[in-house]
Amino acid sequence: MPVAERNDPYLSFRFLVEIQGLIVGGFSEVSGLQAETEIEPITEGGVNDYVHKLPKLTKYPNITLKRGITDSAALWNWHQDVANGIVKRKSGFIILLDGEGNEKWRWSFERAYPVKWTGPELRADSNTVAVESIELAHNGIKKG
Repeated sequence: MPVAERNDPYLSFRFLVEIQGLIVGGFSEVSGLQAETEIEPITEGGVNDYVHKLPKLTKYPNITLKRGITDSAALWNWHQDVANGIVKRKSGFIILLDGEGNEKWRWSFERAYPVKWTGPELRADSNTVAVESIELAHNGIKKG
């Protein structure tokens, strides 16, 4: 009898982020990798045991990227361009790696631009890393 191949899940802390035209370095957190398709319930006359559910629009929430602040002001500058009315849309990738650093999953996001930048919480009684976050609106995510 053949033995099933063990297929462990990938760990969420091994990932890269690439954004077109920006040298951005490592990120500590990515959230918002989500797609949700709305449904429209349709009741059919004479059918009382279920409701038809038809797909409508698929929505993609904003992607949020967090990282420790460095000398690079690329994300801040990109957001400031948008705040000043210069919207530079960029495509990018979020890449999940295996334990050896090999690419296993790749999500692409299209025509993104920053809609929110958040600076670090600064506290005199703390020794944590100063973290910035940027929230990106985009036109959808795809695998591959």
